[in-house]
Amino acid sequence: MNRAEYIERLFPADPILCQTVESISQAGLPAMSVKPELGKLLTIFVAATGAKRVLEIGTYGGYSAICLARGLAPGGRVTTLEVREEHARLAEANIAKAGLTSQVEILLGDALTSLQSLADGGSTFDVVFIDADKPNYPQYLDYALSMSVPGTILIADNVLLRDRVLDESSQSPSPVAVRAFNETWMAHPRLDATILSAHDGFAIARVRQ
Repeated sequence: MNRAEYIERLFPADPILCQTVESISQAGLPAMSVKPELGKLLTIFVAATGAKRVLEIGTYGGYSAICLARGLAPGGRVTTLEVREEHARLAEANIAKAGLTSQVEILLGDALTSLQSLADGGSTFDVVFIDADKPNYPQYLDYALSMSVPGTILIADNVLLRDRVLDESSQSPSPVAVRAFNETWMAHPRLDATILSAHDGFAIARVRQ
């Protein structure tokens, strides 16, 4: 048993999240949802900040949207962006089973287009979670910052790309983009930021006053 397996064994059984994982497997999709301990961290961040406006970039099967919605303050809402209709419909079903349909809005379409529409509409968010296609991570960060207010929490997953970011000679689109994202994340004057090496890299930042 390794550390990750030990920690996962400590988590109480969560039927809704277990069903969500199973539905993703039954749909023939890879297991790309956040791990239970990171899902719980999302819930804690949303609850601790009293967030009412949460943005998720990358819905997939709905696992992390459920975790985010569970932490919402009364009257809060998660807006989650998904480009693939198959994923959106699966997430919609899983979110309904969790009893969270009224608290989660899925926007189907290209994420950059949806983000532009949200920004043009003057939307702001208390928590933003980025977990989508890696080549667009720098643009996602730009949009997240444009729709943040002082105190907004920004979170991003997979910022180590299974250590592919460590090879600076790699010029593949994903490592190049995520390296640029990480460098901006850690040095941006509006952010108090860190990156945790847990799993595939979990980045957390708070927008400065």
